[in-house]
Amino acid sequence: MSDKPREECGVFGIFIKKQINVARSIYYGLNALQHRGQESAGIAVCDTYGEKGNISIYKGMGLVSEVFHEDVLKPLIGNIGIGHVRYSTTGESSINNAQPFYLKYLKGTLALVHNGNIRNACEIRKKLENEGAAFQGTSDSEVVATRIVKERLISSSIEEAVMNVSRELKGGYAVIVMSPKKLVGIRDPLGLKPMCLGKTDNGYVLASESAALTAVGASYVRDIEPGEVITITEYSITSDTSLVQKKRAHCIFEYIYFARPDSHIDGIDVYDARINGGKALAKRFPAEADLVTGVPESGIAAAVGYSKQSGIPFRLAFHKNSYIGRTFIKPTQEEREIAVAQKLSILGSVVKDKRVVLIDDSIVRGTTIRKLIEMLKAAGAPEVHVRISSPPFMYPCYYGTDIPSGKQLIADNYSKEEICRMIGADSLEYMEIDDLHAMVGDLPVCKACFDGIYPD
Repeated sequence: MSDKPREECGVFGIFIKKQINVARSIYYGLNALQHRGQESAGIAVCDTYGEKGNISIYKGMGLVSEVFHEDVLKPLIGNIGIGHVRYSTTGESSINNAQPFYLKYLKGTLALVHNGNIRNACEIRKKLENEGAAFQGTSDSEVVATRIVKERLISSSIEEAVMNVSRELKGGYAVIVMSPKKLVGIRDPLGLKPMCLGKTDNGYVLASESAALTAVGASYVRDIEPGEVITITEYSITSDTSLVQKKRAHCIFEYIYFARPDSHIDGIDVYDARINGGKALAKRFPAEADLVTGVPESGIAAAVGYSKQSGIPFRLAFHKNSYIGRTFIKPTQEEREIAVAQKLSILGSVVKDKRVVLIDDSIVRGTTIRKLIEMLKAAGAPEVHVRISSPPFMYPCYYGTDIPSGKQLIADNYSKEEICRMIGADSLEYMEIDDLHAMVGDLPVCKACFDGIYPD
């Protein structure tokens, strides 16, 4: 099992107002979102200048670079398209749950990509099944797609159908729907899941993160407002804000861990947020040490912030092997620990005879950080003081983040002092919940995984 929380998905959509194939751009955009999901990837495109309603789709299990190659991309012809990378938090890991979802119905066709969890998906699914709907997979994303198709049969437009269905949904989501002539995006009213708008010379882009805009040469325009439905056609881009509300609850873990450090989400620069988190950690929990280092890649920015605030030099103490592939679930703890050692090795000359402050963004089960502490001490570090740039995980997440039940959360079963002994650290401190504002200022955030207060 992974010792990190994982985001469910990344979504990408593009509409170019010229007869240009967009599949390769979607490929680049998905590569930039690969960190949000590594189990499956998919692309769907449509040519608004060609045969009406002809949507081409390809998806498969694995990384973007494993699923797509030239022979796959070449037949995907169209100037409008959507893409998806997935890590399953609901629904099994199988091709039946890979996205985009494609559905054909009486009024036409549509394809959909979705990031997040729909808390009332089981209720909606049961109602649809009672009305005769059949499902290929087990994910709530397919439930949303099926519900939109049903609503489209009685709506004047696809955007009206999306709007009506969104009124029923509870949870966190970012959805992009492609019809043969339109691209429609919507973000949940609380803003739990990110989505932004970008512009190219000849069109527009929707993406989970601004880093994906940069990857395709699009300029960042703005974040999609929570609750906003945005519709892109060949002739216009329109916005409906009738579902927008005052209450917001942006996911704090986008800033702690999920998002790429070069992304900009809801007015906050992710890298700066992590630097500021490290500074707050140093103010609250100083340490007597000779160097500060971070666990690649997730702890590096916070470690830099801790170093700046404390005056303790920052050094890179780990070398990350970038050519090691995904670490699958291992059958034994020993094999899981070997996998950690394959990905990270210690720069012995950096840590020998040095007291180390080790920064990471979180501890879920404690297995990975225990191995890293063992490696540091084996390389000659006499002391390792652990500082975590998030509060301890105490509660599961219901909005599309893989934070498991309490039985699997080490902080829910052991005290801080017990965890410190279990991982072999000389001291252990977590960020205080009250210090999260140092990262995001006055931005209203969801921190239910830390305090158990769920926003809806």
